[in-house]
Amino acid sequence: MIIQLLLPLAVLPADKPEPTALRYLNDLVVARPHSLRGYSHGRFLPRWAHHKGTCDSRETVLARDGHRVRRNKACHPIRGIWYSPYDGKRLTRLSQVDVDHVVPLANAWISGAWKWSQARRRAFANDLTRPELITVSHSANIAKGGKGPASWRPQRRSYWCRYAKAWIAVKHHYRLHVTYREKIALANMLRTCSRS
Repeated sequence: MIIQLLLPLAVLPADKPEPTALRYLNDLVVARPHSLRGYSHGRFLPRWAHHKGTCDSRETVLARDGHRVRRNKACHPIRGIWYSPYDGKRLTRLSQVDVDHVVPLANAWISGAWKWSQARRRAFANDLTRPELITVSHSANIAKGGKGPASWRPQRRSYWCRYAKAWIAVKHHYRLHVTYREKIALANMLRTCSRS
């Protein structure tokens, strides 16, 4: 709790209210996942595209989500303090920090991105407008991998509401489908919103 007072959670772009998230969830098409055949990170390159001068999307997110972040002339953070909302960890070393794609690239692929153009996949991987990119601990990001809500949820239950709303907002904007189990898991996580 003290960590949260010192380091408030980053306000993700387009953090929709619960009724909007529920409406968006109901709009999502339920379908079987496409095969991972043909998938690689290379299909979303450049994964960290430049946005402002020398700053790429990863560096921009680290600056947005951090506290007292200092960067070098190339825009790379050299120090700062970050808070990982997935597991509640306070992070002070860059080796502890990752920028997570809320909807993992692999999940996007099997949910519809396999048929996108390279330009659209690049835009998805570097989206700073939707709540797709967030700073988390390296350990939480590794544990999550390419999993979706049906098989992985943030360790901190108090973050389930925001995580579900972010996942839904991204899938809704990009018209990505969900599995039946994924939709049920998201609906269950949204039920925690009134208690958050």
